[in-house]
Amino acid sequence: MAVSGAREGFFLKTKLLGLFASLALLGSPVAANASSYVVTLEEVGSDVVATGSGDIDLTGLLYAPLIGGTTGVIYPSMTSLLTGTGSLSFYTGTTTFPVSFGSGIFLAASSSVGGGVGFDSSFLAVPEGYTSETLVSDSSTYDTATFLSLGVTPGTYIWTWGAGADQSFTLDIVAPTPLPAALPLFATGLGTLGLFGWRRKRKAAVLAA
Repeated sequence: MAVSGAREGFFLKTKLLGLFASLALLGSPVAANASSYVVTLEEVGSDVVATGSGDIDLTGLLYAPLIGGTTGVIYPSMTSLLTGTGSLSFYTGTTTFPVSFGSGIFLAASSSVGGGVGFDSSFLAVPEGYTSETLVSDSSTYDTATFLSLGVTPGTYIWTWGAGADQSFTLDIVAPTPLPAALPLFATGLGTLGLFGWRRKRKAAVLAA
């Protein structure tokens, strides 16, 4: 993927745009009846799936006239994530953001659907032509991957640019739920009981004959 010639990552970071973003945040109103945009990252079978949904209030963000288009990408150590696919519009103006959400390097998704939404420490990406505060949903799949191979750390990470309910981007990396230690033993016990029952029935059928 390329954004203004940068191969790694889909966001161009500059100190100048960061300054503009700080100025743009002054006087941002609070959005009403809104829900934040949330991406859930989960291990599903042998894959890792990122699923995003919500609406985004662009108030307080500064439009950045960059050219971009991509499929989903993840770059944990550089605080970058994009779900979905297609042409993108970029805005800048984050007030808070995580330092990282893991140690992983840049990786493109195997497949993606829905309009692209993403973030890093400088930019918010939304589908080209996106109307503020309208629902958007998307997903990206990383085939034959795990949290370990992607280098992500389970937890909740939040980017914000205002006080409104939909002036935030949340990444929820859901840790796999471990099986209770006694579950394999319990399953073995059930299998043994089933075998005994089958033998009793078979023996009764032989005697009846």
